[in-house]
Amino acid sequence: MKVLIIEDEIPAAKRLSSLVRQFRPNAQIVEVIDSVEGAIKWLNTFEKPDLLFMDIQLSDGLSFDIFNHSEINTPVIFTTAYDQYMLKAFKVNSVDYLLKPIDPDELEKAFLKFDTIFRQPQFYDKSAIENLLKVMTQKEYKSRFIVKVGQQLTYISIEDISYFYSEDGLLCVKTKNGKRHILDYTLDQLEQVLDPSEFFRINRKIITRINAIQKIHTYFNSRLKLELHPKTELEVIVSRDRVGDFKKWLDN
Repeated sequence: MKVLIIEDEIPAAKRLSSLVRQFRPNAQIVEVIDSVEGAIKWLNTFEKPDLLFMDIQLSDGLSFDIFNHSEINTPVIFTTAYDQYMLKAFKVNSVDYLLKPIDPDELEKAFLKFDTIFRQPQFYDKSAIENLLKVMTQKEYKSRFIVKVGQQLTYISIEDISYFYSEDGLLCVKTKNGKRHILDYTLDQLEQVLDPSEFFRINRKIITRINAIQKIHTYFNSRLKLELHPKTELEVIVSRDRVGDFKKWLDN
C-alpha cells in the first residue's frame, strides 16, 4: 500500500510516519509534503497513492484547496487539531479524520475503516469537503456594540443599527428608532467587523446598512445621493470611486 503524507509540522509528520509503519509494516510512504503547492504539483505528476493523510492547516493555506487543482480518487484521512464535534458531521465514507496528537488506537480504527470500505475505488465526497471548508473559513462578525447611556453601559444589537457616521471627530451610530450613540471605533475598524453583505462604506464618513437606504438619486460628477432612514442632516453621497462597488453590493 502506497501512502502519501501531507503535513507541514516535522514532529507530527515523523510521528505519523512511525505509526503508519507500526500498523502497516508493508506500507510504503512515498513522500511527505509540507505545502498545498507542493501537494498539487506532486499529485499532478505522479501516480496517485492508495491512501492520503492530509493535515487541514498547511503553511500556505488550507489543504482543501488541493481538491480544486487535482482530481483525487484516493481515500483521505485528515489529521487536524480542530474540534471533533465540528468535524463529526463530515466523517463520511470517503472522508475520515484524526485529531492531533494522533492516538494510535484511532489510527488503527482508521486503517480498519480503510480496509473494509476504501478498497473499492471511489471519489471523495466533494460536498462534504465544501461544507467543511465553509464552516472553517466563515468569518464571525459583530453582533452587538457596547454604548454608554448616561452613567450606565448597555449594548445595541446589530439588527437595530441603521448606519454609522463620523461627525466632529466622533464615531456615531444611528439606530432604527433614530437614537444616536457614540462608539469607541473608527470607520476603518468597523469595516473589519461588519458583515459586508449588510453594510457598505459609501464614503469617508458613512457606513450604511442596506435596509436603511430609502431612495437612490443620480448626482453630478457620476456620483449617487442616498436618502437614509432614519433621516440625517448629513449629505449622504456615494463617492465616485465607490459607485461601481456600491452597485455590485446592491445587486448581490
